[in-house]
Formats: sequence, C-alpha cells, structure tokens
Amino acid sequence: MRKSIWNRLPLAFLCLCVTLAARPMAQTAEPLHRRVDKLIAAKAAGKPFAAPATDAEFLRRAYLDFSGVIPTAEQARAFLADKSPDKRARLIEQLFASPKYAERMAEAFNIQLMERNGANDEWRNYLTESFRANKPWDQLAREIISPDFKDEKLRGAGWFITRRLDKVGQQDTDYPGLTRDIGRLFVGMDLQCCQCHKHLTVKDYKQVDFNGLFFPIQNLKMQAAGGDYKTAWVQEGLVTNKYQFVSVLSSVKGATGPRVPLGVEVEIPTATTKEELWAVPPDPKTRKAGVPKFSPLKELAVRLASADNAPFARNIANRAWWQLMGRGLVEPLDLQHSENPASHPELFDLLAKELTEHKFDLQWLLRELALTQTYARSTVLPTSADQVPEPLFLAAKERPLSAEQLARSFLLAVGEQERVVNGKGWAEGDKPKMLKDFEKAFLAAFANDAKEPELTVNPTLKAALFLRNNDQILWAFQPRPGNLIARIAALKEPAQIADDLFHTILSRPPTTEETATLEKYLAKHAADREKALGHFAWAMLSSMEFFTNH
Repeated sequence: MRKSIWNRLPLAFLCLCVTLAARPMAQTAEPLHRRVDKLIAAKAAGKPFAAPATDAEFLRRAYLDFSGVIPTAEQARAFLADKSPDKRARLIEQLFASPKYAERMAEAFNIQLMERNGANDEWRNYLTESFRANKPWDQLAREIISPDFKDEKLRGAGWFITRRLDKVGQQDTDYPGLTRDIGRLFVGMDLQCCQCHKHLTVKDYKQVDFNGLFFPIQNLKMQAAGGDYKTAWVQEGLVTNKYQFVSVLSSVKGATGPRVPLGVEVEIPTATTKEELWAVPPDPKTRKAGVPKFSPLKELAVRLASADNAPFARNIANRAWWQLMGRGLVEPLDLQHSENPASHPELFDLLAKELTEHKFDLQWLLRELALTQTYARSTVLPTSADQVPEPLFLAAKERPLSAEQLARSFLLAVGEQERVVNGKGWAEGDKPKMLKDFEKAFLAAFANDAKEPELTVNPTLKAALFLRNNDQILWAFQPRPGNLIARIAALKEPAQIADDLFHTILSRPPTTEETATLEKYLAKHAADREKALGHFAWAMLSSMEFFTNH
C-alpha cells in the first residue's frame, strides 16, 4: 500500500505547517471611522460627550450633508419607524448612491473653491460629473489648476482660473489673487503676506514660497473663445529665466523657478535656440498661438496635487472634516503651519495618510467620517459639561444651511417643489414662479459676499426682512391645491396638523407641549384658521431649528 503523502514529507516541513495553522489569521485593519472615534475619545480625557443624535436629527443631518435638502415627511416617518440596528449605516449608503450626492458635492465645492465669485454652467457640470464618477481629488485638482481648454469634458475646470484672471475695469489682472487662492484652497496656506517680504507672523512661510507659486501664474495670458477653444482660455508663454523678486523690508533679492510652497524648485529647461522650446511653434500667418514644451503651470499642478506633497493631502482632509463637523482640525483652514498645530495631531496625520493610501478617494473619506460616532452626536452637551472647548468635538456643531440648501428645503417644506422646480400643477391663469428666481432671492438674502470664504454665516437684518416681507416667501404661504397650507387646513384635529407640520418642516414628530401650543393657538384664531395656520408654519420655517444643520 502506498504511504500517505503526509508520511512522505520531511519532519521540518510538517512542523512548519502545524505552527502556521496554529497562528491566528492576520487581523484586517480596523475601519477608519472606529479609529477616528478612539482618537477623539483619547483627547477628551474623560470629559462627558453629548448623547447620540436622535434618529430624526441624524436623518435630517445626513440628508442635508449628502443630498442638500431635508427629507420629505414620508421619508422621515419611514426612517423613524424602522427598528433595524443598522439603519443609519444603510441610510448613508443610500444617500451616497443617490444622483443627488454628486450634485450636493458639486455645490459644496463650488462654494468652497469659487467663494460666490460668479456662476458658470460648464464649471458646475464639470464638478458634478467629476463627483458622479468619483474622480480622485488629486486628479480633479490637477485638472482645475492646469486646465485642458480643448477637451469638451474638462474645459469647464478652467473657470477657476479664467474667472479670477478676468479683468475688472482698469484694474490690473489679479495674478496675485489667483496665486493666493491656489495656496489657500489646495494646500491650506495663505501666502498673501509673502508676496513682497517674508511673512510677518508665520515663520514657515517665506517670500520664495509665494513667488514660486506666482511664477507659473504670471506667465498666463487670457485669450477669448475662438477656433479650437469654445470658452475663454489661458495661454502660457515661453520661460527661459527664473522669476526675480525683492523684499521691500530688507531689499534682499531672490529668484525662483516654479515651486510648490515649502517644496523644491523645478528646474527650467535650457535650449540652444528658441525654436527648440516650442512643442508647436506659433503661426504668425494664422495668428495661432504656439505651445511651449515646458509648461510651468502643468509642472505646478503635477507637483502640488501629488501624494508626495503632504500639505495637499492634509488640506483636503481638513476641509472634509470641516464640511461634516463644522470646524477644521486646523483652524483657520488656510493657515496650516508648524506653530498652528491641529487640535488632534494624530488624527490629522491619520486622515491625510489614509486618504493618500486610498488614492485620494474623497467619497470613501466622507463615508467613513459619516459613520463615526463623532458625526452622529447631538449638538447638546450634558449640563455638567459647561464651557468645554469646541475643538474637542464632544458634541456636534450647529452649522448654518447654505442659501441653496435653504431654498430647496423651503420649497419642499411648503409643498411647492412640484410647481416651482418641476413646473407642474399650475392652475390656468397662474403666473408661474421660477426656481431661478427663488434661488436668486435666497442667495441675495443668505449667501456671503463675493470672494468672501463662506466658512461661517452671521444673521443679518437683510435676511430677517427677507423672511418677513419678500413676495416669494409670502406667496408660498397662500393655500393652493397640494401645498402645505391647503393640506393642513383640511385636517380637523390639532394633533394631526402638528404631526404633519413637524414631520414636514423639522423632520421629527412634535412633542406633547408643541401640540398643545398649536391647539391653543388655533383656538385663539378660530375665526381665521387658515391664515393662522400659515403664520404658524411661517414661524417654524423661520426658526433656528429649520435654519441650522443641528
């Protein structure tokens, strides 16, 4: 009889097999969201955390963050009735899979990157399609910093540059402003103070950092649409020498080629003849612009939006955290340097490292942050936790809604979305209200001024007067077939009315006290019940509970 194969193997090999079999299988890495919560808890040093947000709070928060609008009353009721322990995680997956996710991210990043400095359809379409395809952040950044103006799918990215270089009246082209914005928005460094001298307060920032970034920008020349270019575009000129600069404080001179802030200078190629510098020579007869072999702008984009450039990953990790938590790990967002450490240095390093290792998959990072206990906490701290520093993230931070979120949520809540957004349900003889007019009105009332970072929003008299007197606001509270006021006016019981109002406007059921308040109010205004219902709904829609993501 033939021996078993095990009997014919060397004893040393058998011992090795037994040893390996006895070892536990390698543990997979713990999910990022759990590591985030552990680091937040470690920094808290025993201080009390806020309780988890209620299901209603979490639902509304997630819808606003990832769909840009509040949930419908039906969606709220369904989520609150669901007793599944994993319903929050399933909600996050559902929202990320929705087409509205890409539209919401495009809107949020448009506000961050353009700072209310004009509107452009191709730019918004470019952002939307980029987020729909889950384009890696480093690729998206390179396409924005060094745009391909001939590619129909990519030319919209050029709005970031062309809008900023568009001359206003007799003013000089704002090359320094564009330089500053690239530093602020892509590497978290506001280098404005370094244009003419070393930074007066930040030791890490040098004059060469601004001018190395400025070098490719000042080499750009705006061109009008025409020929192969369907939009305004920028042309790069030949460069053969470094950019010269001098400190106005010390008169010390310097020179640099293209250079990422805090990085290494790019060597400028040399050639025997000028013709050797052109990839495509200019054609004087047709006035067709030439294409240089060396593109300082492309060199900047490649080196800046790179896994090797740590500030790039740290900046977007910080902004992603800010977007969901209401506050950055580093504040201000555009002043990252060695003397302004993160509130949680280990967490900050972890987010940047993990995002880089995941090939700058921004959707992955946002999903992980949305799954944290930190994101899912209430905004209310225990009464024993007075004056706890905000940077500890012991509670969620109330965040103002953007003007766009407010406009959409308002129209959905008052039941006029079908008419205004989809153009359906208008009666014969009506003069239709247009969505663009609502958006324009809400932007005028609630958006920050152009070129002002929309990181915080302060209440204004203009906004208060808008809510009280604007024709479109007043129109929305008139009863029409299918809208909120007509619907609740048809209900008999105050408890039914309260249930509908609170689920529709605030995404939650009313408390017993709130129902009683409504009942007393309606009894007092029984002679004009429909008008009273409009006033009550208006008060709810003007409340801080509606106006904040809490």
